[in-house]
Amino acid sequence: MYVVLAGETVLPVPSAPAGVTGPAPAGEGAVRRPAHLARAVRELEAGAGPAAVSGGGPPAGRPRWVWADTREAYPPLLDAGVRVSRCHDLALTEGLLLACEGRHGEPRSARAAHARLHGRPVPDEQPSMPGTLFAPEPLDAPAVAEVLADQLRRVEALPDPGRFRLLVAAESAGALIAAEMGHDGMPWRRDVHDALLTELLGPRPVHGMRPARLQALADEVAAAFGHVVNPDSVQQLVKAFKGAGVALKTTRSGELRRLDHPAVEPLLAYKELARLHSFHGWAWADQWVRGGRFRPEYVVGGVVSGRWATSGGGALQIPKVMRRVVVADDGWTLIVADAAQLEPRVLAAMAGDVGLARAAGEIDLYSALAQAFGGDRDNAKIAMLSAMYGGTSGDAPKLLAMMRQRFPQAYRFVEDAAKAGEDGRLVRSWLGRTSPPPSERWKELVAGPEGGRAARDRGRFTRNFVVQATAAEWALALMAVLRGLLPEPARLVFFQHDEVMVHCPLDQAQEVIDAVSAAAAEATRLMFGATPVRFPMEAVAVTCYADAK
Repeated sequence: MYVVLAGETVLPVPSAPAGVTGPAPAGEGAVRRPAHLARAVRELEAGAGPAAVSGGGPPAGRPRWVWADTREAYPPLLDAGVRVSRCHDLALTEGLLLACEGRHGEPRSARAAHARLHGRPVPDEQPSMPGTLFAPEPLDAPAVAEVLADQLRRVEALPDPGRFRLLVAAESAGALIAAEMGHDGMPWRRDVHDALLTELLGPRPVHGMRPARLQALADEVAAAFGHVVNPDSVQQLVKAFKGAGVALKTTRSGELRRLDHPAVEPLLAYKELARLHSFHGWAWADQWVRGGRFRPEYVVGGVVSGRWATSGGGALQIPKVMRRVVVADDGWTLIVADAAQLEPRVLAAMAGDVGLARAAGEIDLYSALAQAFGGDRDNAKIAMLSAMYGGTSGDAPKLLAMMRQRFPQAYRFVEDAAKAGEDGRLVRSWLGRTSPPPSERWKELVAGPEGGRAARDRGRFTRNFVVQATAAEWALALMAVLRGLLPEPARLVFFQHDEVMVHCPLDQAQEVIDAVSAAAAEATRLMFGATPVRFPMEAVAVTCYADAK
């Protein structure tokens, strides 16, 4: 059963007649305004059925909640202590459908989808800022139901609607998880954080001043040049090196390391610590750590391949040294798990290459492949990564030739994706996430003297897109399943590409570790059916995140 939630109203959407997929036409249900919205949602989640909002009717099991945007609709429920099992996020689904239709980048909001449906001017995309003074009027429940019905019709019209339905469900589940992780937060010890910063940088400085260690390094840089230089200024650094007879294009660490100059060592140390101070220092903690929890803002599908991003907090760029600060509560533990060699295993499952799939049935895929590459595990790894990322340097061409001979289906799979990209065509993930179309600038470049290079660049992108996007789908499926398997009060508190973290009581550790393994197996079945490819998740119970690596 679908139940629309719009503002303070709910609209149960009756099931479609037999033989018709999706909800019945919008408007057949009755819009209700419960006296206590959170209580009504909780009762429906408990299986009370439509009676919770309409005053009658038989129980219907847990609904799939339909709303314009999870980022706006779900946090108030979480604040009220209510969690839902599943949802249909109109904005995320619209984005997936638009991309599939070759319209990547068009406004994806529920308001935009409704306007398109009725042939009206499409409003520009607005940032998600619920409750702001000039926020646009949200759609009412019947309009949300209209958009839902339209989206489900479009899904059914696709060549493989079953896979795309799974993509929509996984993406929407990801939205729930992202909101919950922002609400629950990851354990973050402010006292340990402060002690670590003090150890590395010196005591917390007065606002606007450099920490003592940074100032000492800045003084060393100045002494090396013989005059004051602001190490935060690219322009001043380039000028200072030029004055010392060293030509620089950038002040990136990789370029600096090639130089022989006394300023290089303190400057590299300064850059590393300055980044730590800026992105995970005291001011950062003041903004993002509350109540002993780090609470970032995750962006589901923030990368075109479906990987997540953040709109604040830098959760996906936590430095290794900062993992010492992530400490479980007393009596609790952290279960940290990551998928080993995820993308090569995804390629094996997608391509249906018997030889590669056989190797991917082992714990260490590269060791299993080594025999095909002269017994050298490193060569096997280089060949796989070159196939997925389009590598051509060093021994890559020779190793790719060996891969083409030994694993022809896998090689052809990524080559076909690359050729599609070079031709300006779209490519799709296993479930149907679609790559952006080529830009007008790319079309101009392809028609010019640099056309071959531009085509190859896009081919490298599409070659990796089909694998990386499918890996992102597998990770979403894993989390969605794991979320449903976790015992109370265990919580998912962190996710990064192929790694998850659960915070749970000590006596639940083994149960959660088993749940991770079960979720990986179920995600694999949902995605690929019966396959010899294994997706092992190495899970460990630790008190501190740093101990997991």
